[in-house]
Amino acid sequence: MRRLWLALLLLAVSAPALAALRVVSLAPSLSEIVVELDSADLLVGVLDAGERPAEIANVASVGRYGQLDMEQLLSLKPDLLLLWPGSVGPAQRDQLKRLGIPTFVAEPHSFEQLSAQIEAIATQLGRPERGLKLAADLRQKLAELRQRYHRDAPLRVFYQVWDKPLYTVGGGQIISDALEVCGARNVFGDLTLPAPQVSIESVLQRDPEVILASDQSQLNAWKNWPQVAAVKRENLLLITDKGLERPSGQMIDATAKLCQLIQPHR
Repeated sequence: MRRLWLALLLLAVSAPALAALRVVSLAPSLSEIVVELDSADLLVGVLDAGERPAEIANVASVGRYGQLDMEQLLSLKPDLLLLWPGSVGPAQRDQLKRLGIPTFVAEPHSFEQLSAQIEAIATQLGRPERGLKLAADLRQKLAELRQRYHRDAPLRVFYQVWDKPLYTVGGGQIISDALEVCGARNVFGDLTLPAPQVSIESVLQRDPEVILASDQSQLNAWKNWPQVAAVKRENLLLITDKGLERPSGQMIDATAKLCQLIQPHR
């Protein structure tokens, strides 16, 4: 009897009262998570920003990043919204809140939060077992990367987002966690803003051993400061995989590529 009671309790906690059948995703990363959970059949609308996964190529669009088409969204009669706050402006976020549509808000700042949110989204979709499996796989891959690329003295890394003005990522950004997995640390990890503006002087002061950017001309500009450790060691490295910018399951593979870029000898 006790075992039966425990089983019923676990079922009540893990399964939603009513699984969502019509889902609208308001961020590309959240759309990817639904696809990774083999639940693309539940998506009736997505917010566009770049290329879509093939599995949702024909799903209706509800606008583009920062420009939500509220009328189109309502016409789809969703019973669940997946929202990343930065993808929708404050005024439209308030409007969505007033509509009363059940909403799951996801903004992971670490891989552990990402794994937990994948499990939570799967539960919202009525497919919790898929979330448990995917999250477990991701955690195992991360553990293997941490072991392989561990360094007693982490590499000092400057992650450049843009150059005019000069932007980087702060310590609360999941990209900082990716750097730690790779045996490195964000030299601006002490800053709390997700994308702080910094000065060239502050970069020189923190003397990174590696500089990362997605634009070769931005990297070449650092050659004007040969005293920087990254320039001396010719560690001006180009990021070609955009997967680090989308916190979904695929970000683990993007992190593996980042680790190989930073520490190829490992």
